[in-house]
Amino acid sequence: MKTRWLLLLLQFVLITHSLSAQKWGYMDLEYITSKMPDYQKAQSELDKFSDRWAKEIQDKYAEIDKLQRLYQAEEVLLTDDMKRKRQQEIIDKEKEAREYNNKIFGFEGMLFQKKKEIIKPITDQVYKASERVCRQRRLDLLVDKSSNFVIIYANPVHDYTDYVLEELGLGTDNKNNKTTPENVNTPASKPNTTNTPNNKTIKPKQ
Repeated sequence: MKTRWLLLLLQFVLITHSLSAQKWGYMDLEYITSKMPDYQKAQSELDKFSDRWAKEIQDKYAEIDKLQRLYQAEEVLLTDDMKRKRQQEIIDKEKEAREYNNKIFGFEGMLFQKKKEIIKPITDQVYKASERVCRQRRLDLLVDKSSNFVIIYANPVHDYTDYVLEELGLGTDNKNNKTTPENVNTPASKPNTTNTPNNKTIKPKQ
């Protein structure tokens, strides 16, 4: 156990040392896409496909439920051969519904493919704009704080969200309140625990 903690401590020190030698920043991809009309339109279109497919699957299971209730109501009147036939029909319907559900919502299913088709071209615009911001601002690392990469605290001076919005030609709510991000080695004069782009209060350096 002691060895494990020592290894974790060493890993943390190495990561910290690596970041200290780099200029880095973060952005909020979720906030950026919320400002993009094309993204909102595409997401709405994707939701329509999802809702339609979900309804189709729901109808299939409703039909199965109807067949099961009908079978239970008539079971005493059926011969053994008729029972087997009705049971097999229900089994086949259940298999069909499961396969269709997996085809739509499974790994790399139709919903996934549709998302790639209508959403990915728009998010690619964001990534290209982010790459340009990194080159312009000489960043070695830019992370997305709205993703699964958990940021416990990040000083707003490292927030490049508005720069990416500007690169995309979109207006920002905080353009006049944006701080020019600094190198990670430069301490902030006063911590600010408000990290969302909607609430930044530090005035930018020109």
